[in-house]
Amino acid sequence: MFKKTIFRKQQLKFMIFNLIAFTVIFTIFGVIIIGQVQQTLYSKSDKELLSFKEMMIDHPSRLPVPNEKMDRLPPYAERQKEHPNPRIIVLKWSKEGIIINQNEIGSSFYESFLQDYTLDKTNIDIITNTAIHNLYHFRYLLFETTDANGDRTYIQLMINTDAEQTIIDNFERLIIICSIIFIILSITASYILSRKMMGPIIHSWNKQAEFVENASHELRTPLTIIQNKLELLLTEPQEKIINKFENIALSLSETRRLSKLTSDLLTLARADSAETQLAKQMIDADHFIQGVCAPYMEIAESQDKHFWLNLNCKVTIEADEVRLHQLLVILLDNALKYTGDDDSIGVKTYVEDHKVILEVSDTGIGIKEENMKYIFDRFYREDKARSRETGGIGLGLSIAQWIVAQHNGAIAVFQNKHKGTTFKVKLPK
Repeated sequence: MFKKTIFRKQQLKFMIFNLIAFTVIFTIFGVIIIGQVQQTLYSKSDKELLSFKEMMIDHPSRLPVPNEKMDRLPPYAERQKEHPNPRIIVLKWSKEGIIINQNEIGSSFYESFLQDYTLDKTNIDIITNTAIHNLYHFRYLLFETTDANGDRTYIQLMINTDAEQTIIDNFERLIIICSIIFIILSITASYILSRKMMGPIIHSWNKQAEFVENASHELRTPLTIIQNKLELLLTEPQEKIINKFENIALSLSETRRLSKLTSDLLTLARADSAETQLAKQMIDADHFIQGVCAPYMEIAESQDKHFWLNLNCKVTIEADEVRLHQLLVILLDNALKYTGDDDSIGVKTYVEDHKVILEVSDTGIGIKEENMKYIFDRFYREDKARSRETGGIGLGLSIAQWIVAQHNGAIAVFQNKHKGTTFKVKLPK
């Protein structure tokens, strides 16, 4: 229950972080798009206002005159110069803030729209948005000038932007709708991503918990045996060693088992933390393998088992000699442990697809096909009772897989045609 609560809290955090990230990205994207749309839509109007201002400064008496031949428009640059945009309205203000060109702009237009309009001097020489009666939108440019008497006046150039504003309003409405949809999708995506992100964490948590539990069990068993045997020895301090030989031998055996277990655990812990660095060097593959197999041939002969070699890999490989030796020892130890009298153990090497192939096969008890996918898991033992008898703790093949992976290779296990198993290792040249 506690574990599930932790997982839920962490998943909620991931979900919130993802949602915030999506929201920030989309908000920035929306602001940029709206800004670009506004700038693009207003750019032509702003150019018209600035051009008209320059014309009025150069020709103060000039006002926009409708073109008499509207059916045939001159080029844009010439039209802009000789025939200013008829949408532009020119307001002349006195320094007291009174419109002094009512006749030029039309009394009807003035009475309908400009009668209550006041002069705002805060944005001189800055193109600004404004709205009349909150219905009609304009952009205007206000600048100072002087009349014929030398008195200061103001000219305000206004251009209607209702069409542009309608497009912007519709676009903003579209952005808002898309934002709502995007938020809903973001919540869904954040939930799915948080679950995906929690997958490896939960898997690692379970693996770690399983590892700690199995390690504790494996450590506790030999320690318990050693403790019991030593306590038994203490109860009879006058006994001779020869009479307690079995107890001492068992304690030593469990001590060796404990030492090997701690060594394997340390190897895997360093592997997980990426602390272990390989010291690679060039190695003659067949010569090295033959040297490692030599003592195992004698052991197999003493156990009435047949050990054969078929080495056909006359190449050198770049590998860590210590780790490669450890790999072979793990595979050969397993082969010896799980074979009986008159069984055979073989080591074969060859080159395939520019890779060095090492096969260690035996005719022993074999591995059930449904269990082969678990064989490289830590502490996995197909037959725990038998593994206990042979001293297995289920870490050897995990270490073997790590060694092969560190050499950029691959390891797999197969059933032999008749009986037994074959471990196939692929290593780059």
